[in-house]
Amino acid sequence: MAKGHRSQIKRARNANKDTRPSAKLSYARMSVQKACYVLDVIRGKDVQTALGVLTYNPRYASSVIKKLLESAVANAENNNGMSVENLYVAECYANKAPTMKRIKPRAQGRAYRIEKRNSHITIVLDEK
Repeated sequence: MAKGHRSQIKRARNANKDTRPSAKLSYARMSVQKACYVLDVIRGKDVQTALGVLTYNPRYASSVIKKLLESAVANAENNNGMSVENLYVAECYANKAPTMKRIKPRAQGRAYRIEKRNSHITIVLDEK
């Protein structure tokens, strides 16, 4: 258990909050594995290179992640006053979101379950 009053605990937790610009997409309609294929390619690259890679990547996830990266860049420019030339992708990851369960009718009255997986995708930028 944490020591102190609830307000003191919250104040301490918010004091060491991450100030790097970021963007998060919740409930993206793709599995974590498919999103991670694209995220692994852009991790650690500067923003211009990452946008170029995402533009010409044929996967569906790349178009979604490209929009998210552009949003993170806009957050860095407008909220933090950073320049685009110095930014790079510090962290990017996909976490599991709730799965939609559907039924597929099969032969002889059976029903197979189809799982439509979702993910939460996060991109964190930083300056060189």
